[in-house]
Amino acid sequence: MQDLVAPAMTTLGLTAVGGYLLGSVPFGVILTRAAGAGDVRNIGSGNIGATNVLRTGRKDLALATLLLDAGKGAAALLIARWLFANDLAAAVAGGAAFLGHLFPVWLGFKGGKGVATFFGLMIAAWWPLGLVAAAIWLVTAALFRISSLSALVASAATPILSLLPIAALGLPTAMPITLLAAFAAVLIWARHHQNIARLLKGTEPRIGAKTA
Repeated sequence: MQDLVAPAMTTLGLTAVGGYLLGSVPFGVILTRAAGAGDVRNIGSGNIGATNVLRTGRKDLALATLLLDAGKGAAALLIARWLFANDLAAAVAGGAAFLGHLFPVWLGFKGGKGVATFFGLMIAAWWPLGLVAAAIWLVTAALFRISSLSALVASAATPILSLLPIAALGLPTAMPITLLAAFAAVLIWARHHQNIARLLKGTEPRIGAKTA
């Protein structure tokens, strides 16, 4: 048994390191600097994600950041799934990529809030679940025009949805994917603690609003 456990742990460890390094690439910072839009960390909320990049006034940069942040999570998960053909390795790589985005070594472990990366992970892990999560975000955003609230609702709903026996959506999902969704949701809520405080006070800015 020991002969099997050690290689498996080594494989998962290497998968986690690779996922973390891929997830830690700070596309929001790279794109805004390359485009001459300054350092996004000195704009608005100081976050490196697409919502704050939008506050530069560059919708193209915000869209590119959104797609790349989602793509790096999806890529980490899919590469691990392709290499090892199991959901556990995929979930470990995806979770590590998510941590890399939140705590990138290149930026002193001060990263984004993980929303785009979360959706990339969910779509890559099981696309029907990811699309339902995205739909929840869109509906909430359309109703309330608050990005943080939409992220909180969608992330909280996703692990619950993954457990439901909805045959039309191919649910429930594999347990490692459900655990990945729950892990990411907890971190999203933790990273949004300031947003939650503003939501309770009614001072959270709406989508597209510029902040000082």
